[in-house]
Amino acid sequence: MAYVVTDACVLDFVCAAECATAAIAPKADDPAAGTVSQVFINPDECIDCGNCADICAQNAIFPGDDLPPEKAHFAAKNAAYFQ
Repeated sequence: MAYVVTDACVLDFVCAAECATAAIAPKADDPAAGTVSQVFINPDECIDCGNCADICAQNAIFPGDDLPPEKAHFAAKNAAYFQ
């Protein structure tokens, strides 16, 4: 299961820079960066390496299987960004 970004994200884009597969979007230099409240992880490209979660100082990123129940809807929100 892919990692998932939740609403604790502060858009510092550090996780995007650490992503081994570029599965996190938008990047800081993407025009879409100014239009979103968080970054998103593409579940089809995430390889579950955990680099993003390890570097996130806000604890905004969880393995999909470990999402707190009140944050479970963020799995669908992350996936929908890439539709």
